[in-house]
Amino acid sequence: MTVICLGSKKERSFSRKMDPNIMKSKFRGCLLGSLMGDCLGAPYEGNEISSGDKIIIQRYFDKMEEPEFKGPFKKYTDDTAMMKSMAKFLIDKPEPDFTYLAKLFVTEYFKEPRRGYGQSVVAVFEKLRNSKYTNIYQPANEQFDGSGSYGNGGAMRIAPVALYYSSDYNNMINVARDATRITHSNIFGINGALLQCIAVQQALHINPSSKINIKEFCSCLLEKIKLIEDNSDDSEFNMPEAYQEKLKKVELLLEKEYNDDLEDEIIYTLGNGIGAYDSVGTAIFCFLKAQSCIPKIETDNIIRRTIQYAVTLGGDTDTIACMAGAIAGAYLGEEAINKALLSHCEKYDEIISLADNLYQAAGNT
Repeated sequence: MTVICLGSKKERSFSRKMDPNIMKSKFRGCLLGSLMGDCLGAPYEGNEISSGDKIIIQRYFDKMEEPEFKGPFKKYTDDTAMMKSMAKFLIDKPEPDFTYLAKLFVTEYFKEPRRGYGQSVVAVFEKLRNSKYTNIYQPANEQFDGSGSYGNGGAMRIAPVALYYSSDYNNMINVARDATRITHSNIFGINGALLQCIAVQQALHINPSSKINIKEFCSCLLEKIKLIEDNSDDSEFNMPEAYQEKLKKVELLLEKEYNDDLEDEIIYTLGNGIGAYDSVGTAIFCFLKAQSCIPKIETDNIIRRTIQYAVTLGGDTDTIACMAGAIAGAYLGEEAINKALLSHCEKYDEIISLADNLYQAAGNT
């Protein structure tokens, strides 16, 4: 299957050829994949995963796939809470009103503050509310002595933008950038969100019955992030090709044969932390790696394999699995999701309704 580079002249005609039922399934798959990665990854957040832990994770995922297993709901975190706000923003405001988005973020946080929000974003929300949203970008701009946050909080919630602007690349990039800047003004945080958004949109345009051409997928991502980085101000960090270099490392690691030290190399090279630079490339890698069998990940389900593999890398497991799950779901759609596994994720039915509303708001019937 040839991957259509986003923004190309072929993009709109390719999108029109997609069966509407398939596209609706992909909207659901993307948001459900994001939810599943968040919920299933959250219990392991911040952990180093040992060989023994991987066996336990394998057995627990197997257990959750048994229809008769009645375990407690896996609660979602701030990743899904903010993703929900992003979707509502797009559903309610076809002409982007970023003040409205800021208010949605703040309202959601103060309604349910115990979703695992980081202290830096909480400080932004408090300032936004106290200032009555007079300048929605100022609180984020002031953080970390004016350098802004380079975390992955923009990337983790960006999937609805890729869905809504599925055939409008330029608007997608502009909206994704401005939506991210409400909480993350650092260029690494912004460009990481843009890269994740592009990856989701790119996966959305691939027929789920076709096998991904990994080299073309990476090539298209490189083409787009190069244009973004070439026009970015990176004077402070002096890493003008940061995400381009990260994607090149993704390609190299995908070509390596498995050995006992490979996962340590993956974590060292790509990262598994809370920074966008140390997690977005990792999520893309997990998605692409899961297109084939992975040693010690025993499942034929690509979405589960993507999420489970992201969890076994440790670190910021909920967010990396959330981002990887969103890409996998955008590619394969709802039908590829194991329903028993999904049933253990909090509010999955609400996410299905949200995806359907977003699909309609995007001009689909």
